[in-house]
Amino acid sequence: MEKGQVTKIRINPLLLIWSFFLLVGICVRMAQLSLFTTIDGINLQKLASSRMTKTEVLRANRGTIYDIHDNILAQNILSYTVIAHLDPKRSEGKNKLYHVVDKKDTAEKLAPILNMSAEYIEGLLNKKGVVQVELGPGGRGITELTKEKIMALQLPGIDFIESYKRYYPNGNFLSYTLGYAKNNEKNEIVGELGIESYYNRELKGTDGYLKYQRDRNGYQIPNTKEIRIDPVDGVDIYLTIDSNIQLFVERALNDSNTKYNPEWILMVVADAKTGKILASSSYPSFDPNIRNITNYLDPVVSYAFEPGSTMKTYTYMAAIENNKYNGHDTFLSGSIKIGDDIVRDYNDIGWGTITYDQGFALSSNVGVTNLVQKYIDGSILKDYFLKLGFGEKTDIGLPREVTGKIAFKYPIEIATAAFGQGITTTAVQHVQALTAIANNGIMLKPYIIDKMVNPKTDEILYQGTERELGRVASIDTVNKIKDLMYNVIYNDSNSGTGYPYKVEGLDIIGKTGTAQIADGKGGYLTGGYNVIRSFAGMYPKDDPQIIIYAAAKKASSSIAVSNAVKAVAEDIAKYFNIIQNDVNKEEISEYQLPSFINKSVNDVKKMLSSHKIPVTILGSGDIVIDQYPKINTIVNNKDRVFLVTNNNDFKMPNIIGWSSREVLTLINILDIGYEFEGYGFVTEQSIANDTIISEDSKLKVKLKPKYNLDN
Repeated sequence: MEKGQVTKIRINPLLLIWSFFLLVGICVRMAQLSLFTTIDGINLQKLASSRMTKTEVLRANRGTIYDIHDNILAQNILSYTVIAHLDPKRSEGKNKLYHVVDKKDTAEKLAPILNMSAEYIEGLLNKKGVVQVELGPGGRGITELTKEKIMALQLPGIDFIESYKRYYPNGNFLSYTLGYAKNNEKNEIVGELGIESYYNRELKGTDGYLKYQRDRNGYQIPNTKEIRIDPVDGVDIYLTIDSNIQLFVERALNDSNTKYNPEWILMVVADAKTGKILASSSYPSFDPNIRNITNYLDPVVSYAFEPGSTMKTYTYMAAIENNKYNGHDTFLSGSIKIGDDIVRDYNDIGWGTITYDQGFALSSNVGVTNLVQKYIDGSILKDYFLKLGFGEKTDIGLPREVTGKIAFKYPIEIATAAFGQGITTTAVQHVQALTAIANNGIMLKPYIIDKMVNPKTDEILYQGTERELGRVASIDTVNKIKDLMYNVIYNDSNSGTGYPYKVEGLDIIGKTGTAQIADGKGGYLTGGYNVIRSFAGMYPKDDPQIIIYAAAKKASSSIAVSNAVKAVAEDIAKYFNIIQNDVNKEEISEYQLPSFINKSVNDVKKMLSSHKIPVTILGSGDIVIDQYPKINTIVNNKDRVFLVTNNNDFKMPNIIGWSSREVLTLINILDIGYEFEGYGFVTEQSIANDTIISEDSKLKVKLKPKYNLDN
């Protein structure tokens, strides 16, 4: 190119036009981003916020379930999920391995602990495209003990994720009443059966959350706004269940289940004066920790079955209450014709001409059929059954309660209903009806929740109380039916159907039942074992304290129910010291505690000893600085009082023979860890007496029932 020559550049007009429109588009897009929050349906502010904001869920602690004596029945415990780190980068530049190296050896060592095959674990460890893997199912929800076993192996790359799970310290104890709760896919503990399900909302509480701004590495940005909503823990629920009585029932039913192999057997025990359910059990049972369940219905509230002759109690009450009954009137037993049908006594031939009083003791079907034909009618009988609560839910506080069926119209239906066939009832309905007999005609509502408590403040949020449902019988009617129920068991000639239930000194009264089982085709199963045997009764006769209802389906012996009832009745009588005519019966006295604060330890000890109240002194001081129970609490000579002195060198007392409730009080005062094994009274303690207690101390105790149930 020569000097001074100018080079001409030719620009394509189309390129110029295209560049112009590109520039305009960029300017428009910039204006959109500046002026508008939503572009192409996307909220830019929310998008930016979501990328910068971290929300962590703060889990509420699920409430604990206790019995009436503060024994733990269901609680949250720490659990762990075993994970394996597979990415070799975790170990780069470090003098220790932080990933799994020898996968075969790792699998073989973990297999017996996790109850999984080594081949399956090795397959998990060889997964491609992942940096971490859970060793499930055996590695999920493991205990602290299992975790320690794994840690002792010192396997590179094996780690644990900490969480909580529901734990039932006594296995299949009270299983259908408690039900179970388990972790869902969000790792929330959710109740699915029993109390855990029915009161899931109250137990679970309300989760909180923590929301904060984070940088691209996931760390919280300093000095940025943080929003924290604390969780509200679930309530603690205290049941009316007495674990000692529950243990009596569990043992008795287990024994009958083993010996007589029923399809099912159940028992309910209630406080006759309040309606509190003291025990409730059935077999087959299950362990809520492993959920080996074959049936998801609680037989006590969800099984409605034909009750048989236990209903004769209420048929007789209806006749007596309507002033239509004379026990000395007679009828011809054996059989009676109702239209085209014939009602027969269970022995087919009857006992000749007998009185109605005798007919009750002998459980005569013909006797009650005559009652409803001559003295009351079907409408009176049905109204009375309904008045006693049959045909309706008791609303005891357990899920899936059914109503049963009280429906009869025609003469033969009325007759069979009078002796408990053709209608269906539940066990808990019988408990409710029996409270009327125990309380001079006033029927009580059965209940199983004693109280609900805020675990943080100890505030009682709900208090279960005795609830009267009204008068359903006069005192005269009740006294007469008590006499009739007594003769079922204590008839001089042992001819009453209840003589196998006789326990000397207890004055048990009741009525037996033997009901046929519907075959689903309009008829009934045949054969001697194809029946449901039951018992509905209470004791002592003159002032009933305990109600027992029990039933068994297809048991191989007629004594399957009676043996269980007698065993439980005797154990409860010893436990509550209610053996009749016992001249050595210990007198129970009550005492209202004054304030012992700032008083001499020796003086207080003498004062409590004069009332025969056991006392435990904590510390070697000479002045009382705290007391348990607190001032104005009413105690009796079965309760223990704890005195804390002005020298806190606490030593472990000898707690052999103490109740679990007393041990829990001690633990709360000492503020130490603890572990219970069993129920009842202490037989072993891990910390020897007179050992100095430190903040790291942990007490382990073994408990057993006070009475030897094998005797």
